[in-house]
Amino acid sequence: MKKRRPLSAASVRTLRSPGAVVLISTYELGRQPLSLASPLALLESGGFSPAVIDLAVERLEPKTIERARFVAIAVPMHTALRLGVKAAGRIRSMNRSCRIALYGLYASLNAETLLGRGADFIIGGEYEEPLLRLVEDLEHGGTGQGVDGVGAAAPAAPWLRRIEFAVPRRASLPPLDRYARLLDGGETRLAGQTEASRGCLHFCRHCPIPPVYGGRFFVVPRDIVLADIRSQVAAGAMHMSFGDPDFLNGPGHSMYLLRAARAEYPSLTFDFTAKVDHLLKHCDLLPEMARLGCLFVVSAVESIDDRVLAILDKGHTRADVEAVINLTRSAGMALRPSLVPFTPWTGLDDYLDLLAFIQRHGLIDHLDPVQLVIRLLLPPGSLLLQHPELRPHLGGLDAERFTYEWRHPDARMDRLHRDLSGLVEKAALDQEDPRLTFDRIAARAEILSGRTPRMDGGGAEAHLLPTRPPIVHDKGRPPRLT
Repeated sequence: MKKRRPLSAASVRTLRSPGAVVLISTYELGRQPLSLASPLALLESGGFSPAVIDLAVERLEPKTIERARFVAIAVPMHTALRLGVKAAGRIRSMNRSCRIALYGLYASLNAETLLGRGADFIIGGEYEEPLLRLVEDLEHGGTGQGVDGVGAAAPAAPWLRRIEFAVPRRASLPPLDRYARLLDGGETRLAGQTEASRGCLHFCRHCPIPPVYGGRFFVVPRDIVLADIRSQVAAGAMHMSFGDPDFLNGPGHSMYLLRAARAEYPSLTFDFTAKVDHLLKHCDLLPEMARLGCLFVVSAVESIDDRVLAILDKGHTRADVEAVINLTRSAGMALRPSLVPFTPWTGLDDYLDLLAFIQRHGLIDHLDPVQLVIRLLLPPGSLLLQHPELRPHLGGLDAERFTYEWRHPDARMDRLHRDLSGLVEKAALDQEDPRLTFDRIAARAEILSGRTPRMDGGGAEAHLLPTRPPIVHDKGRPPRLT
C-alpha cells in the first residue's frame, strides 16, 4: 500500500495562493470544458484561486506547473483519460513534489490502475465537493486519506450524493472562439455547452455511466443552468449544447429550461442527447422542442442489428430507429446518430447493411465518418464483461489503453477496422468531404467482401450501394458542430 505524506509546511501556507492549485482538462469533444468551470466555481467560493489549463487549446507551461502544489486533471471520457495520464507524467517530471488527482467518470472506472501508476488521488461521481474537501484537507496538513469520496491509498466509491452546485466560472477559461462552432446553412456561430442533469437512469451494458452511477441521475438546479447559459451568451454564444448523458431523463426539467432560455434569448438555438426509446416515449415533445430552437439531437443508435442491440441492452430495435428518423424529420429536427459498428457480433455483411441503411435513410450528412470506425470499448467495470456472449472473444486488460482486449471471430473485421481507421484519420486531416469519405469506406468494405466496386465516370472506384445524388454545396447539409 502506497503511503501518502502531507504537504510540506511551505506548501500548506501557499495552497490558497493564486496558481497553487491547478485544474487541467485535456479533451471535452472540442467544447469549452464544463469539467473545469464547475469545480473552479466551488474552489473559488472556498477561498482558493486555481489556475486553469485546457490542453485541447493551450500549452502545458512549465512555469505554471512549477509553482503548483496540487494538480487535478479532468477525465470525463476515454480519450481524456489517455491524454490526462500523459499530462500527469509530464507534470510529475516538472514538479515532483506536487500532488496529482484525476477526477471524473473514467477516473472511477480505472482507479486501481491509476493509483498504481502514480496518481495520488482519484475522485468519481459528483466530484466537486470531494475535490474541495481534499484541497482543504491538504491545506491543513492532511494526507487526503479518509476524505469522503476520495480514493488515496485505495479506490473509493464514487460520490453519489446531491451536491451544492455553484454557477460555473468561465471567465478564466479560453474564449468560446477557440472551440467548436455550430455550422448551419453555410454559416458558423459560436457555441457553448451546459448540462441539465448528470448520471443516467438506464443500464446500457457498453456505457461507462452505469458502473459509476448505478442507475442514478441528478438534476442541476434550474437557476444554475440558466445562469450558465447567460454567461456564455454574454461571451458570444449563439448556440447551446446540453451535454447531459440523456436530456430526456427528466423531461419536465428539460422542457422548463428550453422554454425559459428561449424566452430570454429568442434567437438562441440548441442541441441535446437522448436515447432512442426516450425519443419515442416523448415524441409529442419533439415539435415543440424544434420550435424552441432545437436544431438536432444526438442519439446513441449504436447498431441496427437487433441481436447486437439486445446484447448491449439498448432498449430499442432497428424498427425503433427508423421510427425516430421519421419522427425527428417530421418535427423539423435533425437526428445525428452515434454508432459502434465494430463489435464481436457485427460481421462484414452487417457492416455493409449498416452503410446501406445510412444511405437509404439519407443519413450520410448526419454523422461524422469517424462514427463508422468506432470499436467497442470495454473499460474496467463494464457491464458487458460478464455477459456470456462476450466471453468467447474477451482477452485481458490492456492497462496502457485502459480497456479489455477482444478479437473478432472473423479476422477480416479486425483488418477492416485498422484499414478504415487510417482512411478516416487521413481524410479528417485532409479535410476531405465526408460524403467522399463515406464512398471510400463503402468501396473498401465491398472489396473485402468479395464484391467488385463499379467505376464512376472518372474511372475511380465507387461502391455498389444504391446510387445517391451528387455532392452539393455545404448549405444543403443539416446543422452540426464543427
